[in-house]
Amino acid sequence: MRILIYKRTHNGDPDRFGRFGINDCMGSVRARQFDAVIGVGGIGAEPRSVGIAGKVNWIGIGPRRHPGIRGPIISFDRFKDFGTAGPDLVAIAPALADRIYGRNVRSMMHTIVQRRDEVTRILELAESSPASLKRSGRVGACSFGEAMPRCPKPRCPKQVC
Repeated sequence: MRILIYKRTHNGDPDRFGRFGINDCMGSVRARQFDAVIGVGGIGAEPRSVGIAGKVNWIGIGPRRHPGIRGPIISFDRFKDFGTAGPDLVAIAPALADRIYGRNVRSMMHTIVQRRDEVTRILELAESSPASLKRSGRVGACSFGEAMPRCPKPRCPKQVC
C-alpha cells in the first residue's frame, strides 16, 4: 500500500465533501499513484493561523480520480476530515513527525509492508469513515456536481459546474 503524506498550509482543499484538488492545490502531487493520503498541518505561521499546525488534518483511503486542471480531482472510498481538531502528529507518530518537520519534507510517499507502524495507526482512524461525495453524472462538469454553483478555479473554461 502506497500512502501520500503531505504538509498543508491552509484549509479548503479537500473541501467539506472530501474532494481533493477542488481548489487545484498540490496539482502534480495529486497525480502520483497512491492508495491513501494523509494531510498534516505544517508548522509555519500560516498553518498556525488557521489552527492546523502539527496536526493530522485529514485522511483519504481508496482514491477515485476524476479530471481536473493540473492534476486529477480525487474522491475517496473512506474520507475523514478532522478540521482543526485532529490529533497531534508528534503525539501519535513521533518518528513520522520528526521526518516531516525535522527535514522540512513537503510531501513523501510511504509504503506499508506487512508490519504495523505509525502510518498504519493513522490510517486506522479513518477505517469506519464514509466515502467522499461521488462524481455526478453531469456531462462536462469539472467538479463533482450540485454542491458548487460556480467553478472556484479562475482559469477553468467551464464557468458553471
